[in-house]
Amino acid sequence: MKLFFSYLRYHLKIIIMLPLFAGIFTVVFFLYELPVEPVIYSALLCFAVGLTAIVFAFFAFLRKHRVLTGLQKNITVSLDELSEAKGLIEQDYARLIAILHDENRRLKAEYDENRSEMTLYYTMWAHQIKTPISAMRLLIQADRNAQYTELESELFRIEQYVGMVLGFLRADSMSSDLMIGHYSLDDIVRQAVRNYAKEFIRRKIGLDFLPTAYQVLTDEKWLVFVIEQLLSNALKYTKAGKISIYPDESRPMTLVIEDTGVGIGQEDLPRVFECGFTGLNGRTDKRSTGIGLYLCRKIINRLNHTIIIESSVGEGTIIRIGLDHVDLAVE
Repeated sequence: MKLFFSYLRYHLKIIIMLPLFAGIFTVVFFLYELPVEPVIYSALLCFAVGLTAIVFAFFAFLRKHRVLTGLQKNITVSLDELSEAKGLIEQDYARLIAILHDENRRLKAEYDENRSEMTLYYTMWAHQIKTPISAMRLLIQADRNAQYTELESELFRIEQYVGMVLGFLRADSMSSDLMIGHYSLDDIVRQAVRNYAKEFIRRKIGLDFLPTAYQVLTDEKWLVFVIEQLLSNALKYTKAGKISIYPDESRPMTLVIEDTGVGIGQEDLPRVFECGFTGLNGRTDKRSTGIGLYLCRKIINRLNHTIIIESSVGEGTIIRIGLDHVDLAVE
């Protein structure tokens, strides 16, 4: 009924004109003193014909509305499915849609080309910067002292930022880079921990790792990347205490990473996975980018895993990675 009333409002002027014309005919018949019976008969006949025309026009209107609604839900890059324009106004709208469609395609092609060039440049940069980083690391290792230990730590941080850049660039197209298989979760965790071993020692943060004995269906490289990002965050915001990695006994195939750090405020928790969101901790630590957790959730979603964060200020953070619901082909 709502659609029918909308149709009536759309043709309101015509509907008002019909009884107006009937009134004019009635006045003319009355002035010429013609019999009343022909007036009533002609009025009823006009009413019946008009009602029939309105009903048929409404069904045509309803059919076109359903077609357009269906196109909105299943929009394509082609205009071929649009119904044929009838009348000058509909033809004008059709031409306007065609112009907007062509302009949208042009802008999309331009955007895709610019993005492709930018991605290519930054990917090349990220790979090329690894060469001077490796050279600097060799120079530092050749002369071990306290000052160089700090330099090595900063160099490690640069390497992590470069890795984050590559992860960010590849996240949208990671499907072509996936190597899905059954892997030992403990081996994946040990890879990530090994890369951060010196940071644990330098910051004097304890590590409590309880093996899980899980065999998970995942992509090893991307899951290592996620765990590394989570360890990086845990180390960044844990000034003292330890970081614990263990299986969640209450949830099957779930890895827990728990720290004794500063924690996350309840008002920030709903937004920690947003791109660029740093929250109160990020404003305190000027080095925070708000990219790490965003990438983690994006990769976790692509791998069909789950990630949940629980935290309280001053009580640390608990992150649960669910690995039990996976529906991916094994390569």
